[in-house]
Amino acid sequence: MTTTPLPATDELARARLLVAPSLDGGLVRELERVAGRTAEPLTDVPPPSGVPLLCVGETLPEALRTDRLLWFHSVNAGTDPLLSAGPWPGPALLTRTVGRMGERMAQYVLGWILAECQAVPEFTAQHDRAHWERQPTELIAGQTALIYGTGRIGAAVGRLLGACGVRTVGVARTTRSGPAPGAERGVVPGAAPVVPGPGPGVPGFDLVVGAGEDGGALAEARWVISTLPLTTATEGFFGAARFAAVRGATFVNVGRGATVDMGALEDALRDGRVRRAVLDVLPTEPAAPDDPVWRLPRTVITSHSSGITADEDVAVDFAACWEAVTAGRRPGLTVDVGRGY
Repeated sequence: MTTTPLPATDELARARLLVAPSLDGGLVRELERVAGRTAEPLTDVPPPSGVPLLCVGETLPEALRTDRLLWFHSVNAGTDPLLSAGPWPGPALLTRTVGRMGERMAQYVLGWILAECQAVPEFTAQHDRAHWERQPTELIAGQTALIYGTGRIGAAVGRLLGACGVRTVGVARTTRSGPAPGAERGVVPGAAPVVPGPGPGVPGFDLVVGAGEDGGALAEARWVISTLPLTTATEGFFGAARFAAVRGATFVNVGRGATVDMGALEDALRDGRVRRAVLDVLPTEPAAPDDPVWRLPRTVITSHSSGITADEDVAVDFAACWEAVTAGRRPGLTVDVGRGY
């Protein structure tokens, strides 16, 4: 793990607050209230004085990738564009916004799973043809969802599906929430479901396995769900070898598009190893009208909308990070710049 130092109290006290021009005025006023200072525009031209910088936004201009940067708070959960745009200023703290994104993405996943099990695509097609025919449906309870990524978002997906009776198996590089890899979580019949929340360490899985031991789980899964971030370790993660292990599962991607080898996914869809695909993210966004992804069989593409960040998310998470930093604690939303999440 790459550990950056927390901003010193005296440095933070005199830091300029720079915010992206795209942020709503109400959000900016809340950021100003939390930080106790007036905000200035975050542009590619740094303020003239040599004071430290505290930035809130989506991107970091090259001119601000200096040792003047004390702390950058990303208004997005994914920080791969920030980290891939150039060398990160070593001492600078990087935090991110998650807010209630896990709940939104979990509802997205559950919605598409229920739609599939209730034959919504088939009934919609029949309606367009004014055709009456019964379609078989299936129950989701007792079936297995394999969820890649066991952080806040993956755990939220796991909790919501688990509350519906789905057996949830998490795939982790390292344990960040839930049981240790290979450990089972006892499920008490009739127990009240856990309401998804933002806190870390809340179990969301019946079983967690390591990424190198997922072959058997892929073969058993009814749904394969990715919440993976994009890092050097996850680029092209879902390739021919993993799709070859799938036995009729539906693939749902709410993580990052570049974690999927699209050619391998197309092959798996065409030969039936992957039953359907729901893709909220693509390697290149937005997809042009003539992009081949629109012609993938049994696939639905949505416009990177499963976990849209609300202003309230940014305000709440920035305030939580501010409280932690000023108390000398490392925020739970700190990004390990070495790993990329």
